[in-house]
Amino acid sequence: MNYIEEIKRLKKEKNAVILAHCYQNVEIDDVADYVGDSLYLSQMAAKTNADIIIFAGVYFMAQTAKILNPTKKVILPNLTAGCAMADMINLQQLREFKSKYPDIPTVCYINSTAEVKSECDICCTSSNAIKIVESLKAEKVLFLPDKNLGRWVEKQLGNVEVITYDGYCPIHNKLEPSAIKETKLKHPNALVLAHPECTEEFSKLADYVGSTTGIMNFVKNSTEKQFIIATEKGVLDRLKRDYPNKDFYDINDKPSICQSMKLNTILDIYNALKNETPEIKVEEKIAQKALKCIEKMLEVSK
Repeated sequence: MNYIEEIKRLKKEKNAVILAHCYQNVEIDDVADYVGDSLYLSQMAAKTNADIIIFAGVYFMAQTAKILNPTKKVILPNLTAGCAMADMINLQQLREFKSKYPDIPTVCYINSTAEVKSECDICCTSSNAIKIVESLKAEKVLFLPDKNLGRWVEKQLGNVEVITYDGYCPIHNKLEPSAIKETKLKHPNALVLAHPECTEEFSKLADYVGSTTGIMNFVKNSTEKQFIIATEKGVLDRLKRDYPNKDFYDINDKPSICQSMKLNTILDIYNALKNETPEIKVEEKIAQKALKCIEKMLEVSK
């Protein structure tokens, strides 16, 4: 069976749309309607007229799509695809964090559960985090769960104290500054492009720091020909495919792989479309509160 052609047929038959994060296996782009970062996919989820949304990503992303589309069927092809960062904070931990800093607005990274979003003031992604924090017009903000993104935002703004929860992305957090120096020795003419989920010590040595979309746009608009990519392998794979006349390297020539992001396969997507499972559900009370948090982000990001 040609699964790609069958998926395309089922999409038309069932009025389904496939959203794919750019950390996914690159072959999933062959069936996806929209491929991008968390902000772009949230915007596409909010606009879609499809009856079924297949989310090739991880659990919190599918949850977000469901919150934005309570009457639609949202399916995560592989239900075990989670996010280690999102799992670092639960509702109780959030409440404890907030209780230490009363009356300070709370910004949650989109890499968080629906329950956590339901008790935060506004959501953000790595591509709009600066804009979101700035929009609050506050001297101090609480930022969770990613300490590295929060500290990066604080440094970019300079006039806001960002109090961060102690969470992180295991993939980005483990990249060490020495790796930049070692990789630059092998590729001295290459620019280092890093994700703001990397540590401050790492990011300050990079030539550019930005979201996955930011990194891809930097390459697109740059006249340079060599780049060291400090983020998940899915971005590197797509850059190699889209810009064959440019050279791309991993930090230390070792790919940074998020195993959870790689769990969804073409076969999973076919089965998800065919059987319309596993479906994502969010408790209505939590969904309504989390929706306000997400909608505020989308409004600021227009």
